[in-house]
Amino acid sequence: MSLMINETAPDFEADTTEGPIRFHEWIGDSWCVLFSHPKNFTPVCTTELGYMARIKGEFDKRDVKVIGLSVDPVAEHAKWSQDIKETQGFAPNYPMIGDPNLEVAKLYGMLPASVTGTSEGRTPADNQTVRNVFVIGPDKKIKLILVYPMSTGRNFDEVLRVIDSLQLTAAHRVATPANWKPGDDVIIAGSVSNEEAEKIYPQGWKAPKPYMRIVPQPRS
Repeated sequence: MSLMINETAPDFEADTTEGPIRFHEWIGDSWCVLFSHPKNFTPVCTTELGYMARIKGEFDKRDVKVIGLSVDPVAEHAKWSQDIKETQGFAPNYPMIGDPNLEVAKLYGMLPASVTGTSEGRTPADNQTVRNVFVIGPDKKIKLILVYPMSTGRNFDEVLRVIDSLQLTAAHRVATPANWKPGDDVIIAGSVSNEEAEKIYPQGWKAPKPYMRIVPQPRS
């Protein structure tokens, strides 16, 4: 199954390092970042889990729940957490899903449905496609999908930047341009007529082209 943006994120039940969850119920009315790992005790993922723990407060500020997934049993996650703390300075402070039967990995299209067996005996190379980041909205719709190779650590500062854009554009009828950062100018959405825009932005806008109407970022 191949998931796409704006589809409903598949619901599931799973064991985590913080107890069993039903995914949609666990998300509640918050945003969510689900990021996956091909195997415990892998070096790049160790750095990622530690960095995510270090900046988790930034996700908390944005009402974003963080949850990890690794294709190994929950009991192994606890052992890995000790290594992460020792080498990165921070242990995971968010739940980690155990997926030894590969059910969630297959449900989210990270492993082919035809894969059989469990995580036992599988190598990181066998699971190398389990390297995704999903951002999910309070409506349980997928807002972002990023897929990384095993050799490249993920940029969680970029994930935060995208979440800032997603939350802004969900609240206001705007879009954000290339390399946008919070506080930069934004673009009035194409679905907003000039007549509507005049009411929303009585101060006017810059328009290098009729279809490109640039205004300061709205403040909510």
